Amino acid sequence: MEYRDLGRTGLAVSLLGFGCGNVGGLLIRGTPAERERAVARAVELGVNYFDTAPLYGDGRSEEHLGQALRALRPAVYVGTKVRLAPAELGDVPGAIARSLEASLRRLGLERVDLLQLHNAIVAAPGGRGVPVGTVLEAVVPALVRLREQGKLRLLGVTALGETDAVQRALAARGLDTAQVCYNLLEPSAGVAVPPGFPAQDFAGVLGRARAHGVGVIVIRALAAGALSGTLERHPVAVPTVEPIASGPDYATDVARARRLDVLVREGHAASVVEAALRFAAAGEAVSTVLVGCSSLAQLEAAAAALARGPLPPAALDRVAEAWRGFATRGC
Repeated sequence: MEYRDLGRTGLAVSLLGFGCGNVGGLLIRGTPAERERAVARAVELGVNYFDTAPLYGDGRSEEHLGQALRALRPAVYVGTKVRLAPAELGDVPGAIARSLEASLRRLGLERVDLLQLHNAIVAAPGGRGVPVGTVLEAVVPALVRLREQGKLRLLGVTALGETDAVQRALAARGLDTAQVCYNLLEPSAGVAVPPGFPAQDFAGVLGRARAHGVGVIVIRALAAGALSGTLERHPVAVPTVEPIASGPDYATDVARARRLDVLVREGHAASVVEAALRFAAAGEAVSTVLVGCSSLAQLEAAAAALARGPLPPAALDRVAEAWRGFATRGC
């Protein structure tokens, strides 16, 4: 397993991170034996970062991860999140403190290594996200106070929402980490996309994070499974899923993913899934790539894919060609 610096934090995290979310679903809907076996195998493979949230399975992800960690006692880092409801923006410190205390109870921990804002970041009040002013003036100071109380080690955000607002939050230098959506269908966080590319343009947010010493946790590396090129979902996975910042729906993402089969036909990777993981991990700013698994086999495959290293230049040329096709055809 490769380990990378988590920004300027001084921590080294495994390139493969264990996503405990609803998309893969193993830590939510797997049996107790399956869950413990998956965590144990991940640790054997060298995984040392586990990412969960209260939102995942209405708290079951945190509860189940806590059970596995108590049984195994591994030396790993645990990150969780806090999502603020609109009604809670009037008392951000209280809402964050209450959410964290509930998370700690479910996890069975006295503190977490990382607490992250789970809301999208937007420019102005009134939308679906949290205004960047509130993030900087209320959320970050509240997290800092909880760190001073020994409840958490690091603080971060989910770098989704409006691009300019996300960039402003990262530039403020109060954050340790950022969760960044970065994959073969939505690469704009790390590379310049062609005009007309049918996805949100995150305008090189990976470079911005690196410039400010912010550790990057890649999310949606497999576009919630769409990069498998099939509409069929694993029985443990969430039955339906909405794309993040890429296509208008999951079926569109799957259709675009199938056009990347050229990478397999030309021998650059054994599968598009493998290619996607190797692409996501290649960015210099990337600290860890979260993979939400539905089975042990998927966990093993993810570790093997990342061990193969970055995609060769010829493969990246093919990917760029596909992106130009997405832009010109809109699909």
